[in-house]
Amino acid sequence: MASEGRLRLTQDMGAQRLWPDASTSLSMTKEGRSARGDKGGSAPLGVTTKEDIARLYPNTQYARRMRGWQPQAKLGDGERRNTHDATRITHDERRATRSAFCCRKRAFGLRMAGMMDRAVYRIIDANFNRAREALRVMEEYCRFAVNNGTLSGRAKQLRHELCAAIGQLELGKLLAGRDTLGDVGVGQQVENQLQRATAAEAFTAGARRLTEALRALAEMAQAESKPVATAIERLRYQAYTLEKDVVLFAQPVEKFNRVRLYAIVTSDLPTEILSLASRCAAGGADCIQLRAKDMPDERLFAVAVEFVDICRDFGALSIINDRVDIACAAGADGVHLGQGDLPVEQARRLQLSPLIIGKSTHDQNELERAVDSLPSYVSLGPAFPTTTKPKIEIAGLDYIQHGLERLAETGVSHVAIGGITHENVEQVLRAGAQRVAVGADVTEAPNPGDACRRLKDKIAESLAE
Repeated sequence: MASEGRLRLTQDMGAQRLWPDASTSLSMTKEGRSARGDKGGSAPLGVTTKEDIARLYPNTQYARRMRGWQPQAKLGDGERRNTHDATRITHDERRATRSAFCCRKRAFGLRMAGMMDRAVYRIIDANFNRAREALRVMEEYCRFAVNNGTLSGRAKQLRHELCAAIGQLELGKLLAGRDTLGDVGVGQQVENQLQRATAAEAFTAGARRLTEALRALAEMAQAESKPVATAIERLRYQAYTLEKDVVLFAQPVEKFNRVRLYAIVTSDLPTEILSLASRCAAGGADCIQLRAKDMPDERLFAVAVEFVDICRDFGALSIINDRVDIACAAGADGVHLGQGDLPVEQARRLQLSPLIIGKSTHDQNELERAVDSLPSYVSLGPAFPTTTKPKIEIAGLDYIQHGLERLAETGVSHVAIGGITHENVEQVLRAGAQRVAVGADVTEAPNPGDACRRLKDKIAESLAE
């Protein structure tokens, strides 16, 4: 009897697990069993048929079967059950719904892609215009301020190559993306944005603006055409080189063009060199060259350092003859190279800052070769017989005139040299020279300072006429 009671209890607990809604079943209570007089029975009070079970437990699968419910058939291909309205959606309906959603999604994606594409072309257009304008500033500076056709031509070529690269993109998209009135950057300025004191400052600002614009172009063009982006990246490096070449040429030339009297101190005696340099600078020499052919390097360097200090104190330019290494180490303003010395382009590689580089020329062939290397200035001479270089053939005033005509299109400066004295300097100036170099006429004078002063006054009077 006890085992039968445990079996019924187990059955009732099983029914409780299967039929959660029967949690109030009297079969699970002591009162229910007592009420029907069955201490160990499993059926609740009043439950005698299957209908009673279905009534008492209406949410069970058994009860639903009693009400005529049938399990749903297996779904066919292309069908699915909608749990919300118990309807079936065919494969075609599902495909149509998905297609409509995909169309909306695709349309949204196309709108977003169109907006991004427009933004890319807008950025390309803005930086293309900025780069062209910067190149025009650089080209005009090289053409009119530096007066160098080679450098101006390089800037012009760079501008044309940029236009050719951008020309591979769709011009219509560039113009359609332009929105000057809606550009939030229009009118925005920073302090001293357009304040340029000299043409050189305008060139520097243009060069920096150019490389920035080219970098932005290269980045954005990647989204449209990798070949175009590669071409623009190559132009960016060419722009860096152009800026360097222009500055290293133009700055020293501009500095040297202020010279009128160029004194040459030739000696191997340190005391004499420093004394003559001081007296010539005090007398008005604008530039002084140290020419010590046979002095040991250690002593030459020490003298050069003091020589540079003297020139700087008087506001004169300091030039070292032949020795680029000594000039750079001593902090001189420049170096003068002879025909057998280091080439100009190699000397320029050694400079620590823009260095005035002069080159000796004695005839037309030497002049042509010198111009090709773009020195800061060339010496034209000898104009007259000279004791410094007695074996060199006299070039004469005709060569000075011809040389000045040739240099007019290059931006390279000049100085007339060779046997020039207080007596013949006017002939050299009438030949067109703006700067003259003198040696023995002032260094061997009783008073080098007074000799420089007389020559300087005569040069000023002649150039003022």
